[in-house]
Amino acid sequence: MNIGEKSQSNSPRGKLVIISGPSGVGKSTCVRQLLKQCGLPLELSVSATTRPIRPGETNGKEYNFMSLKEFERLESEGAFLETAEVFGVGHKYGTLHSVVTSGLDEGKWIILEIDVIGAAEVLKQYPETISIFIYQSIEEIEKRLRGRNTEPEEVIQRRLAVASSELEVKDIYLHQVINHTVEHTADQICQLLQEACPDCQESNSKAESEN
Repeated sequence: MNIGEKSQSNSPRGKLVIISGPSGVGKSTCVRQLLKQCGLPLELSVSATTRPIRPGETNGKEYNFMSLKEFERLESEGAFLETAEVFGVGHKYGTLHSVVTSGLDEGKWIILEIDVIGAAEVLKQYPETISIFIYQSIEEIEKRLRGRNTEPEEVIQRRLAVASSELEVKDIYLHQVINHTVEHTADQICQLLQEACPDCQESNSKAESEN
């Protein structure tokens, strides 16, 4: 079943949304703000990861935590829509087909916050996906990364090198949005999503008034 088709219950399926951007550009903050202020039925996909769970995290909320053996078993079975190993630290991340399809079947707009490599993989399989790239100048990204004061110089340089390569391929995305402020960026993205489905906002408002 394609993303744009109807589910077995004959209700409209949701839409798949990719949001990417270089490390340090503030995309996670923008996505959190988008979920707060946009009236569409948005839901952030929960990725699977092999990295250890951190204090304060809950399995199934921040990530679906699993062992490397379990991750690789699912990977060999084709259970992932896309996978990645972030910054070569040995921990794997991936988007499960089951998480995405179940959300779409419920009429939700599933957001994948993934890197450009993962985005390219998803777009090959679902070219109708709404893809958005959040970016800033490499100088501003460096300023943000250094402002965190949490990483050694070699990690910052590695992230900047990756950011530069990601900026070079931003044109594979349907939309590119410069992150000036979090609220403004979230508002821009919400408007882009609403334009992709003009009737969705009205339908969602009606559903809320009936509840």
